[in-house]
Amino acid sequence: MRPTNLTLMTDLYELTMMQGYFRNPTDQIVVFDAFYRTNPYNGGYAIACGLDQVIEYIKNLHFTYEDIQYLRSLNLFDEGFLDYLSGFHFTGDIWAIPEGTVMFPREPMLKVIAPIMEAQLIEPAVLNMLNHQSLIATKASRVCYAAKGDGIMEFGLRRAQGPDAGIYGARAAVIGGCIGTSVVLTGEMFGVPVLGTHAHSWIMSFPTEYEAFRAYAKVFPNNCILLVDTYDVLDSGVPNAIRVFREMREAGIPLKHYGIRIDSGDLAYLSKKAYKMLADAGFADATICASSDLDEFLIQSLKEQGAKINSWGVGTALITSKGHSSFGGVYKLAAVKNRGDREFTPKIKLSENTEKITNPGDKKIYRIYDKETGKIRADLICLVDETFREDQDLVIFDPVETWKKTKIKAGTFTLREVLVPVFKDGTCVYEDHSTTMEIRERCQKELNTLWDESRRFVNPHQMYVDLSDKLFKMKSQLLDEMGNESISK
Repeated sequence: MRPTNLTLMTDLYELTMMQGYFRNPTDQIVVFDAFYRTNPYNGGYAIACGLDQVIEYIKNLHFTYEDIQYLRSLNLFDEGFLDYLSGFHFTGDIWAIPEGTVMFPREPMLKVIAPIMEAQLIEPAVLNMLNHQSLIATKASRVCYAAKGDGIMEFGLRRAQGPDAGIYGARAAVIGGCIGTSVVLTGEMFGVPVLGTHAHSWIMSFPTEYEAFRAYAKVFPNNCILLVDTYDVLDSGVPNAIRVFREMREAGIPLKHYGIRIDSGDLAYLSKKAYKMLADAGFADATICASSDLDEFLIQSLKEQGAKINSWGVGTALITSKGHSSFGGVYKLAAVKNRGDREFTPKIKLSENTEKITNPGDKKIYRIYDKETGKIRADLICLVDETFREDQDLVIFDPVETWKKTKIKAGTFTLREVLVPVFKDGTCVYEDHSTTMEIRERCQKELNTLWDESRRFVNPHQMYVDLSDKLFKMKSQLLDEMGNESISK
């Protein structure tokens, strides 16, 4: 594993295209947009995540001697091109949506402006990082929303699709709202809380369940969550836990963080029965934690059934993104210019599928907030030279069903540019040094800018993502030109 140099984490065709450009010299500067087309889980939003790893990747982008030797062994690349790669580094600009920010389909979550060979090389790695981590952060936000304020612990390492998915997926889950993770390396790398209790094997390694509980309580009196379903939750586990809690109280040990975990069975029924037993014994404030293949839908159902659970451990469904296996982010050419030219020439990709037709040009995003509530009204994608003012009326329209228009009166809204500069001329200029837990706080504030209708799990409201009139006319003109060209052929 080479954690700091992922330069060869690219697709072969990026390198073959680069050699093609090298043999056919070009000074083209290009704009690429990374975006996604539909919200995961049929939801109403997504959470931006993965930029931190993208930044480290770009900073360390270089071909080592071993990389060049390996590429030479493929017998695909000439020596002149390999010599060029030996001195390769990124010299372009990158703009991105900050981690923890709410985002919507079809708008750039990351924009690259760079010489074409540089922009081409980084496509697979950038998408790999943004796609996976944004997917997990979005899933986590849904699971946490279902829990209605209860703590969600990320427990998915052993089911993750490899080490990186486990480590960075856990970080993404925390950004999405989890209070911590079981992954100790994630805790070390990113300063997030690490959480956990013990396994069934701990119980089974002792002569009796009671002895196992008592031994654990002795070692961890301030973090005494006991797993009660190894044998029988109500006839054995909970009574033995109560016995140990009584002994702790009688010994004068403060019961600060204590309770039980149930990992199987009918969680609603068992938690209600367990709570009554604990309350009757004077331990009504004990934590009742549940695990066992949970996801947002099961947690929501358990809540509706009145389950007496106030802490949740979510593993497989979260870290593997149950219900939506891929984020679907893509990376498309949007504009080109020759070095020295003042303006970009817009480019558009056509498709028989309307949703796959791209938005051309060098763009930025304005987020429109309702001034009174602070909620998001819409996002407006426009060209970089366009500006809009809060003291003037703003008319937005659906870019597909163009007759659907909304006039937002001056003074009733606020505007914020969503894309921020990350690299300028190859140098990182991103000045946000937030910790992972601070990004988590930002994400919670971002989620609060969504209307409740956009957060529901079934048929959520889809946020409006509109095009400015200038961008819409540019796109329409390019479509007309290419349509006429097809007819003439």
